[in-house]
Amino acid sequence: MRWLSLYARSRRVPASLTAVISAALGWAFAGDGSDGPSDPRLPLLLLGAGVIAASVGLGGQDLALDRTAAIRWRPRRAAHVLLAGVTVGTVLMTAQAASGQTVSAGLVVRGCAGLMGLAALGAVVLGGQYAWSLPFAWLAFALFAPPATSVPMQVATWMLLPPDTAAGTWTALALWLLGTSAYAVAGPKR
Repeated sequence: MRWLSLYARSRRVPASLTAVISAALGWAFAGDGSDGPSDPRLPLLLLGAGVIAASVGLGGQDLALDRTAAIRWRPRRAAHVLLAGVTVGTVLMTAQAASGQTVSAGLVVRGCAGLMGLAALGAVVLGGQYAWSLPFAWLAFALFAPPATSVPMQVATWMLLPPDTAAGTWTALALWLLGTSAYAVAGPKR
């Protein structure tokens, strides 16, 4: 079990988890007081903050050491992306349950999958230290884009679409598969 704690520390998991929990608690205590479905932008901002905090661990302290290790990195990298997304989503859903606010579980699952896929793709293309930039840029665009009326705009603003929208679900799934696969095979850029 020592290797797991060393791996978690080398990937900055304690600091990332602290940031994710802090963001979720901030949302839980900043409720709008309504019992109906709320605006999805604030939960998506918190999902984005959680994914950005988790993305700092997609690159290790020493990439040369990671690449020469005598262990199979592909399953570990894929598991890292999956566990980071599950953790971010679980923390947000727990905070919303504790605060009585409502956010769709489908929205959280889709948002975590797509944003973590973007972060993993960012680690492959830009390096672990800049893995946050792709989910940040896409989220910023989606929040300020005009309402989606065409399929390309639905793909561009997939995060804000209702959970049962096919374009949003397929876009998030494609981003997750592409990012996780690329990160598992190639690892972070040097």
